[in-house]
Amino acid sequence: MKLRGPAHSAYAPHETLVAPARQYSELWRLLAGLVLVGIVIITMNLALFATVANTGSVELISSLQGGSSPAAMLILLASFGFATLGVALAVRLFQRRGLGTVLGPRGQVIDQFWRVLSALLILGLVLALLPPYDMGVPLEPNLPVLQWIALLPFSLSAVLIQTSSEEILFRGYLQQSLAARFRAPWVWMGIPSILFAAGHYAPNAAGDNAMLVAVWACVFGLLSADLTARAGTLGPAIAMHFANNAMALLVISLPDSLSGLALFHLPFDMSDTGILRQWLIVDFGVMIVSWLVARLALRR
Repeated sequence: MKLRGPAHSAYAPHETLVAPARQYSELWRLLAGLVLVGIVIITMNLALFATVANTGSVELISSLQGGSSPAAMLILLASFGFATLGVALAVRLFQRRGLGTVLGPRGQVIDQFWRVLSALLILGLVLALLPPYDMGVPLEPNLPVLQWIALLPFSLSAVLIQTSSEEILFRGYLQQSLAARFRAPWVWMGIPSILFAAGHYAPNAAGDNAMLVAVWACVFGLLSADLTARAGTLGPAIAMHFANNAMALLVISLPDSLSGLALFHLPFDMSDTGILRQWLIVDFGVMIVSWLVARLALRR
């Protein structure tokens, strides 16, 4: 049985995103679309990495796995755009709509994106002024400052591709398709968030913290789903995701994981589970505050 209408008034704007998917809300369409997205991602990545391999650059090829060089990181982040391509094909073939309907009204998307991002930048500056000023440990320089600045336009663009692609897939296509079929928020918020968390579960890399990282990702997904439902566009969720990843990938990163574009490295890596767990707990707090700031920004 197909249920219609928003679950409560706070999520009424979500109907703007859900309505275009209602006419084609059969679950087989969603599953077929996800299969298509997977095929596009796998096929395009195979083609991309084959192209990189044909360049003959051993250094670039070896750095792709962990994103340890600027070029490798730019390639890895840009490759997330294949997910957006897959979603665009899936919604066109199985839901008879365009990619724009997944994002929301263009003017609103841009306005809400900048409102939330501006508020989060102010929050970031405030947090930077608070102790400990070096995150409690001396940071290790990675890229020279001038090189980092020169790369910044490309780095920011690549992070925007990566974060917007994940939001288009999880808080866009998945969330909207499920909401078109099921009224209960725990379904259309919960299932995409659990899948998002599963994609971040990496016990080989994170060790004993793997489950904590996955829980963090699940909570992040739920908060992003909430913002999307309240705003009626993907703009706020993309802004929050972009602000988080830009800090984690471009400013201060772990040295052994997607570190090639960072200005600084932390003096510990994923194997230092005790120290990393402490910062993950802090990161939970920052995430909640960021979500609250984003909600306030949307009320202006």
